Amino acid sequence: MGILDGDTPSALNHLTPDSQVSSDNIVSVLDGDAAEETTKYSELVSYIMHEYQRSKDKRRWDEERWLQAYANYRGIYGPDVQFTDTEISQDFIKITKTKVNAAHAQILDVLFAANKFPIGVEASPVPLGVAESVHYDPKEPETPGSATIVRQDIMTTVGPLKEKLDPIKDKVKEGPGLTPTSFTWEPAKIAAYNMEKLIHDQLLECSADKAIRAAVFEMCLFGTGILRGPFLLNKEYPRWTSDGKYDPISKKTADVEFMSIWDAYPDADARNMPEAEKFTQRRRMSRTDLRNLNKRPGFRKDSIEAAIAAGPNYVRHYWENTLDDYKNVNMIDRFEVLEFWGMVDAEHAEQAGLEIPVEFKKGNQVQINAWICNGHVLRLVMNQFTPARIPYHVCPYEMNPYSFFGIGVAENMEDTQRAMNGFWRMAIDNAAKAGNLILEIDENMLVPGQSKDLYPGKIFIRNGGQPGQAIHPITFPDVAQSNINLFDKARQLADEATGIPSYSHGQTNIQNVNRTAAGMSMLMGAAAQNIKAVVRNIDDYMLVPLGKSMFAFNMQFNFDPENIGDVEVVARGTESLMRNEVRSQKLLQFLQIASNPQDAPWVKRDYILRELAKDLELDADKVVNDPREAAIQAALMQQMNQLMGINPEQAMTPGQPAQGNPAGVPQTSDTSGTGGGNIAPGATPQPTDQGFSGSTPVGAKQGG
Repeated sequence: MGILDGDTPSALNHLTPDSQVSSDNIVSVLDGDAAEETTKYSELVSYIMHEYQRSKDKRRWDEERWLQAYANYRGIYGPDVQFTDTEISQDFIKITKTKVNAAHAQILDVLFAANKFPIGVEASPVPLGVAESVHYDPKEPETPGSATIVRQDIMTTVGPLKEKLDPIKDKVKEGPGLTPTSFTWEPAKIAAYNMEKLIHDQLLECSADKAIRAAVFEMCLFGTGILRGPFLLNKEYPRWTSDGKYDPISKKTADVEFMSIWDAYPDADARNMPEAEKFTQRRRMSRTDLRNLNKRPGFRKDSIEAAIAAGPNYVRHYWENTLDDYKNVNMIDRFEVLEFWGMVDAEHAEQAGLEIPVEFKKGNQVQINAWICNGHVLRLVMNQFTPARIPYHVCPYEMNPYSFFGIGVAENMEDTQRAMNGFWRMAIDNAAKAGNLILEIDENMLVPGQSKDLYPGKIFIRNGGQPGQAIHPITFPDVAQSNINLFDKARQLADEATGIPSYSHGQTNIQNVNRTAAGMSMLMGAAAQNIKAVVRNIDDYMLVPLGKSMFAFNMQFNFDPENIGDVEVVARGTESLMRNEVRSQKLLQFLQIASNPQDAPWVKRDYILRELAKDLELDADKVVNDPREAAIQAALMQQMNQLMGINPEQAMTPGQPAQGNPAGVPQTSDTSGTGGGNIAPGATPQPTDQGFSGSTPVGAKQGG
């Protein structure tokens, strides 16, 4: 059973974008003295600030992990690394950056391998409320005792085909057609296709691919990526009239955004997003940004102006100085705005002036969305989504079952990065000493006052004394190569720690059997195992929740009867990875096995052809006929064969040579190659055969 329209009854069901703003069931927008309203909302503001502070305290340890990951990515030594006066090299070898970028590129290559969003909508295996298939046979006689019983309510189950089939509703029957003249439709699959097409169009309109790329990057670097949405977006398209006047077109669509983990303050008591009852997003906004909120539904102009009049209140957190490369900058001319989503006590909501719908008054808690700044409530509405949901999708790179935030590539190789830096610095310092000339001079054997400078042709004047050498070179042992070997070993351990081998992102010193195509293919397949696990996390924690939210969004704010159906939202990230590897080869192998005439009736050839078209990045709907179109095409081909005089039983089938006698072509058993209607050169005559040049003609005398 999948997502079915009306699963969660609510008074907010089927709200249009305009009614979302004006409905009295959502919010009571109060006008008047902003100071009086601020006092009225004080308990709600205190509750939101308290939850925000709890979340900020809880994630302090995570922030330290993220800062260390960011420093390793940037190649910056933290305050925990202290250099002595004798250390010459302070190099930082940024292998962490290489690994993070490699993981980011590999994941994006998998997600967008088919040049489309890796989100699909499919009909449920057993659709509810929508027929799996219906058929209509125009040549079926209308006799009372027909084998197929006509259901009186069949038109209530055809979903998107209701308008199309209404003229023949008395003849439409449930189930697939079994006669050559019948037409079969699958309403559930058609509804799923329509919804998938709509979702892909909306994701393309809001540039969701860029948001996914940004979220995947933070997921690789810090261990967690976050998407926000979908929200109602009034998008403007440029247009000019014939007289040159600018007349833009507005269109309401869905909007999906990327949100940085640095702005995310989830429920302090939750370990994952399904457990979270609340979520706070911290925003940095200018005066212009605040006043632009008046253009959006539900925001209160008086409170916005009161928040601006109170003055900028944005205070930089300690981690912002590190991220921005700025030091000792605390106050800036910006405002801190907190956007809160989640559960609050119904009593606090009512005290704040929120009118709660009757169906929500049964419980002690309600879901709200509130924006606060400088103690003023800029927006206060009931959660307008049906079913109610917090519109944030949080995905870990590597699951940490005891923490809300995941583990990324940089953290996995933190120790090996530190070891690589240490061994490399030691190698450089040793090479600096072993590679430079160091001399020991006995001044008692030299004439005083001579310069100690060295240059080619330099002459030192001895003072006499005991025989011997006055200047002796000192040789330091060269152990740089040993340190470099340890550096290479630490790099190998980094490959093991991250699951991203160096050869998968460009290392060129692959030796032995691995240099062959088969060997490299085996290595790359093994290297993809770790990426498969990460892509599976993206499927489960980001793409599927986003797809379900898009479905619910369209059924609520963009309702269309053609999209009604029992469907399942599926993520196609791992499917893309399989397609990149061996899926096409497996389908071709199965098609060869299914070419056996005895097996052909059991094989759905149209499905195999459609899947092969998808693997070749072709539009399956344009290159492969559906069963009804295929039947029409087969009938046309049969008529053409009859006009050409070709026996259908002897017509050439794909992959097989023609059998039998083509019409009008004479056949003969003569192999002499001398005619007889045989166009081919024929077989070469052998000795004693007729036509062999060395044979004695019949009746001729032999010998002399």
